[in-house]
Amino acid sequence: MSSLAVKEKTTVRLVFFGAAGVGKTALIQRFLHDRFEHTYKRTVEELHSREYDIEKAKIRIEIMDTSGSYSFPAMRKLCILNGDAFALVYSIDDRQSFEEVQRLREEILELKGGKFAPITVVGNKVDLENQRLLATGEIMPIVELDWNASFVEASAKSNENVMGVFKELLQQVNLPSHLSPALRRRRDTIPRDNVGVRKKPPMKKTNSCILS
Repeated sequence: MSSLAVKEKTTVRLVFFGAAGVGKTALIQRFLHDRFEHTYKRTVEELHSREYDIEKAKIRIEIMDTSGSYSFPAMRKLCILNGDAFALVYSIDDRQSFEEVQRLREEILELKGGKFAPITVVGNKVDLENQRLLATGEIMPIVELDWNASFVEASAKSNENVMGVFKELLQQVNLPSHLSPALRRRRDTIPRDNVGVRKKPPMKKTNSCILS
């Protein structure tokens, strides 16, 4: 992103969507505060905001945690229209949660008017590998080849690859991953190559809200 582009856009919104109970809030809390709550609490809407200085401009990074339990079409529409990058989260032990991701992707593309929408699909709860119903090899080709989106698997509970989720989102809006305090705080413990990204088998691609 050029210096001019940074000055023109001072707020970047990362929006988390997904069915209830897939771990959207857990991923955000693990990333921001390095903690995991074992007790599930339903989320309606929650906004997390951080400010950073970059290229002589202040950039505000907003992370919107949306509801998977309640139906608020107006809120969802506003989040989509104002979102800059989207994390669509499903649970690897719940096939219906991926069907919700498919529906949400279609809604995002429709509301964006056919424009490219930066999307990262997140398969959460890889700590439940023995209960897995959605294989990596089944979902990855759909996401990366058919949808031309990013794909990451992670676990908020075991803290596996959580940073990879946010690294993908920041890259999609052309911001350096070091803007994140969590990434910066733990930079010395992360390998320099392929930071936070779960290794995938090589694949040949043909084509590849704020509420105040």
